[in-house]
Amino acid sequence: MIDTKTFIGEARTALVVIDLQRGVAAREVAPHPASDVVANAAKLANAFRNGRLPVVWVHVSFAPGLEDMAKPLADNPAQMGSLPAGWDELVPELGVSTGDIIVTKRNWGAFYGTDLDLQLRRRDVTRIAMCGISTNIGVESTARDAFERNYKLLFVEDAMASMSKDEHENSCRTIFPRIGIIRSTSEVLAALSSLSS
Repeated sequence: MIDTKTFIGEARTALVVIDLQRGVAAREVAPHPASDVVANAAKLANAFRNGRLPVVWVHVSFAPGLEDMAKPLADNPAQMGSLPAGWDELVPELGVSTGDIIVTKRNWGAFYGTDLDLQLRRRDVTRIAMCGISTNIGVESTARDAFERNYKLLFVEDAMASMSKDEHENSCRTIFPRIGIIRSTSEVLAALSSLSS
């Protein structure tokens, strides 16, 4: 088993948090409630900052009228409807700080059409700790793209959730173990604390 402290300590690691914004964090999610996901993400962000490691907040947003949103020909496409004002704002409980990186995406994944890869590579980041909502859409899509760009990945299981427990567990059971390591918030915080002491 790969040691969490070794994973974080032997190369520059960034925290990448997916879609913890008003319109997403207000939804019913599982197996962890959104309030716990947000609280754990905030703890992780503070610890990464204290370790002088980059913190990246990703949120999804679209132009008025949704002109820049993907419109797939699909059996069950997302039904967005009208989006309330402020739905794309990061939740205040995260404590976004000056110096954090904010990336706006228009797709499930955070790499395509954004400067995320540039922001990470300019900071010599080769490893990413990931969390957010939802596990099987935004987190997994971003993780697959990161894997293909040769980033090493750590998934913080209790700092992410999906629309259902099954969706969350499918990603954590079948996809994430093949492309990275899965740890808890407490394990990551302990590793970061031991590195800074």
